Amino acid sequence: MSIIVYTLFVSSLVVSIAADTPSNSQFQSLSPGETIVSPRGIFELGFFNLGNPNKSYLAIRYKSYPDQTFVWVANGANPINDSSAILKLNSPGSLVLTHYNNHVWSTSSPKEAMNPVAELLDSGNLVIREKNEAKLEGKEYLWQSFDYPSNTMLAGMKIGWDLKRKINRRLIAWKSDDDPTPGDLSWIIVLHPYPEIYMMSGTKKHHRLGPWNGLRFSGMPEMKPNPVFNYKFVSNKDEVTYMWTLQTSLITKVVLNQTSQQRPRYVWSEATRSWNFYSTMPGEYCDYYGVCGANSFCSSTASPMCDCLKGFKPKSPEKWNSMYRTEGCRLKSPLTCMLDGFVHVDGLKVPDTTNTSVDESIDLEKCRTKCLNNCSCMAYTNSNISGSGSGCVMWFGDLLDIKLYPAPESGQRLYIRLPPSELDSIRHKVSKIMYATSVAAAIGVILAIYFLYRRKIYEKSMAEYNNESYVNDLDLPLLDLSIIIVATNKFSEGNKIGEGGFGSVYWGKLASGLEIAVKRLSKNSDQGMSEFVNEVKLIARVQHRNLVKLLGCCIQKKEKMLVYEYMVNGSLDYFIFDSTKGKLLDWPKRFHIICGIARGLMYLHQDSRLRIVHRDLKASNVLLDDTLNPKISDFGVAKTFGEENIEGNTNRIVGTYGYMAPEYAIDGQFSIKSDVFSFGVLLLEIICGKKSRCSSGKQIVHLVDHVWTLWKKDMALQIVDPNMEDSCIASEVLRCIHIGLLCVQQYPEDRPTMTSVVLLLGSDEVQLDEPKEPGHFVKKESIEANSSSCSSTNAMSITLLTAR
Repeated sequence: MSIIVYTLFVSSLVVSIAADTPSNSQFQSLSPGETIVSPRGIFELGFFNLGNPNKSYLAIRYKSYPDQTFVWVANGANPINDSSAILKLNSPGSLVLTHYNNHVWSTSSPKEAMNPVAELLDSGNLVIREKNEAKLEGKEYLWQSFDYPSNTMLAGMKIGWDLKRKINRRLIAWKSDDDPTPGDLSWIIVLHPYPEIYMMSGTKKHHRLGPWNGLRFSGMPEMKPNPVFNYKFVSNKDEVTYMWTLQTSLITKVVLNQTSQQRPRYVWSEATRSWNFYSTMPGEYCDYYGVCGANSFCSSTASPMCDCLKGFKPKSPEKWNSMYRTEGCRLKSPLTCMLDGFVHVDGLKVPDTTNTSVDESIDLEKCRTKCLNNCSCMAYTNSNISGSGSGCVMWFGDLLDIKLYPAPESGQRLYIRLPPSELDSIRHKVSKIMYATSVAAAIGVILAIYFLYRRKIYEKSMAEYNNESYVNDLDLPLLDLSIIIVATNKFSEGNKIGEGGFGSVYWGKLASGLEIAVKRLSKNSDQGMSEFVNEVKLIARVQHRNLVKLLGCCIQKKEKMLVYEYMVNGSLDYFIFDSTKGKLLDWPKRFHIICGIARGLMYLHQDSRLRIVHRDLKASNVLLDDTLNPKISDFGVAKTFGEENIEGNTNRIVGTYGYMAPEYAIDGQFSIKSDVFSFGVLLLEIICGKKSRCSSGKQIVHLVDHVWTLWKKDMALQIVDPNMEDSCIASEVLRCIHIGLLCVQQYPEDRPTMTSVVLLLGSDEVQLDEPKEPGHFVKKESIEANSSSCSSTNAMSITLLTAR
């Protein structure tokens, strides 16, 4: 069983150490000062200090890279302190490390070798095999270092259990970067009936990936098919393992870090000759184990993030209301066993599987019956969600460590047991009453429900006269106007931090100390109630570290306000279009911002519940937090598509001149590719430090045209913002310009998707196509290579344009 996802690495690499005939790549013994190098020169085996000259270790490292990253250590808990050490391959086929003839470390195998050979494979795997056997990756060896990982996971390495040989492969963090003594942080597969991968801090659960559900890990909705990774999870009588392999020549590694208590992934950049951070787990608050306690769920898009499951209430209301929610929740009413029923909740990382049972032979309906007949069963669902779903997994006792995703299809459906008093399905209520009472009584209840239903319809129609009806179906706090007035000092000018066609943005501080940004829509704003509701509905349901977080809203006394997390560094345009402030953004920071914006757009286009087209991506709609992480904002004019739709059409053009794709500006056709165009323009702005449309003398200069002209003359580096000339890496900047020009090509079908853009930005190994003429190229305008800097022009969003 396997699936494919995105992130990056190199295919197999190979070094050899042989025990019989001496040569440069073979040895009978290895001493300090000697090393064995892989055939392609990638990995190196030897005795190394790791930063402490008094401690030496037998280790494998990348040889070709400046920082010579270590990926495996044999004697991490038992270093040697001088040169009197030797590694030998003995005749039975074991590697033995001794120091002054004292045993330090050795390998063992269930069978002896006839003619053993030790090799360092191109994957970074040190193996012992029979000399006459073929050198095949993935085969069973007499011994291999991949069975005994250190703190690093490489492509082709398995984590988990070899049940036949009783080997448990796990990552164990080092105490520090220069001390490979095993720490107390580990990453392991635990053999529950429904197996799980945990990050453990000692014996305490620190992070849980969620069980494999046939498509992905339950806690990794981002695992989507793509041409880079192939992920594989196997669970049978012989093994329970997880591994990833690569379908490209890219280089990546995963490292368990004791200091940060995280498991980051890094990607090698040949341009910068360094390891670039790509992703990490845990990635956000809700990823840490059990932060909301039992029978509750955590949602990163909600405020507060913790809430009880339906039919449950806080164990300690006082602590719960004071935001101390780790004690969790309990049932509102006791279960009755046979009269109980189930409610389903979508979009979940399913609960901890410690107390579960699995039956792969039955379907969901039989699973329900089996769970209902067991009074201890608290929840159930399919164990495999691929296709139409199959198998049965049941939970017993408290439901722990549940995460709710904003897009239902990002998670799984879970059926939770509740007593009759808590079941809100009319069908369930009627069937339970008919079971316990006479038919006449049931008819009476049906009539009561009918009149209640009619009353609800009436109340709903009356609510249409109140603006709050637009948002009362959202799980989003409605803040009282008086609270916002106090927080913003009565919307004072001193608190104003921004202004646009929509109205003004104010800084505020709640009584709890939380800093907020309040977007107050002007009564004369083109953004009316429909745009306001659109922004609320969209952004309240999306969750990504590169999208701004909506905390609440206010609709009161003709006011329409959105309350966001406060971004201390304001918007991107504040920096890149200012000759002084631009000096604060060197090239590494700008590249980090470019990659973050790309990941945020990729989430909107691919990973959110519906395809979301932003339609107004520009520098002023990208906010920067205290560490300059970019967050896309302003979803007032965004549009959504279903799974099968890829484009739409409108007679009302909204957006900003200079960022609009030609098919949208002229014909009103928008799609994810029109966002790609806007991203390409923004990328070029970040590199140049100039606006997309600006005046130079009597001419209007189009940045895209200017860049294209210089690109065709092989003079593209002349566009680089002088503020970052000293820090820029020419090859990396040129690649980004190249990607930018691919994004702004005339025809949508020629532009890459944002998924491809993220991969192209993350690697310099992938060949780029030659860009075609951009959509905004204006032949009649003559733009000199040394064109002067442009002055600022109005970048306010436009509306009310009619497409031709």
